[in-house]
Amino acid sequence: MNNGSSISEFILLGLSSPPELDILLFLVFLAMYLAAIAGNVFIIIITNLDPALKTPMYFFLGNLSLLDIICTTSAVPKMLFNLFTQQKVISFNECIIQMFFFTVGMDTEFLLLTFMSFDRYLAICNPLRYQSIMSKRSCFIMSIVVWAFGFLSSSFHSSSTLWLSFCGPKEINHFFCEVPQVLALSCSNISLNKYVLIVTDLILGLICIILTFISYVFIIFAILNIRSAEGKKKAFSTCASHITIVLLFYGTLVFAYFKPSDESLIDKIISVFYAVVTPLLNPIIYSLRNKEVRDELKLMAKSAVRNAIF
Repeated sequence: MNNGSSISEFILLGLSSPPELDILLFLVFLAMYLAAIAGNVFIIIITNLDPALKTPMYFFLGNLSLLDIICTTSAVPKMLFNLFTQQKVISFNECIIQMFFFTVGMDTEFLLLTFMSFDRYLAICNPLRYQSIMSKRSCFIMSIVVWAFGFLSSSFHSSSTLWLSFCGPKEINHFFCEVPQVLALSCSNISLNKYVLIVTDLILGLICIILTFISYVFIIFAILNIRSAEGKKKAFSTCASHITIVLLFYGTLVFAYFKPSDESLIDKIISVFYAVVTPLLNPIIYSLRNKEVRDELKLMAKSAVRNAIF
């Protein structure tokens, strides 16, 4: 593998925290990472084992949990290692691998959340055709589309970076390798890389936001037309979790887009949300807002207590 330069490693400057805080940060992020992994593994298990959760919404939720695991695992373990050992070095190959899997998670989630909003639109606005449109085959095709796009987009970003020249400096002012920060260190022409970033992140993100917004405009009007208060509450509860996750994901993106371009500290805070906070909150949001998930969690807890006693 030849990247066209003599640089074989980068220096991750991390969160720019005082060295005496490294162990405290290590413990905090370790706890958050383990909780995120446990929560998302739990969602994947129950959506595959519980017959009551064999629905399109929970099928997509299982995909979202897998994305969260990939996204957080691509960045956090290396950050934890650097905090614990106070080493900042990452090899060029490791950096490319981090970029690849983190970008897979981010780009795939764009489309996945959009398909999930379409699923909620059909369930509330067109329930009579919901089963025929959102069949197992349709859901499987949708999942292939979102994952294929994520892997293709990430493959281009990563492979095109392999052939760039890096002439120094080699310090990345971040806690993991993210595409914009790595491209900023290149002394090659990165115009094509920037154009692809604009298409996949800005234009695609804008399209997904618009489609999601349109879906929820129709959903809100449909809910308002329901006569009974109980019916409105039940309809809203079916999409409340997804709305919360969409607001969290796209709200962070909008904040990232409108921030000053030279605010590296804000870049790091936003990436902490992407890599740690969002994967931690997603399973919690669905566990607290969805009665089916709460019921399954109670059954698993009762079963665990019964097995422990007997």
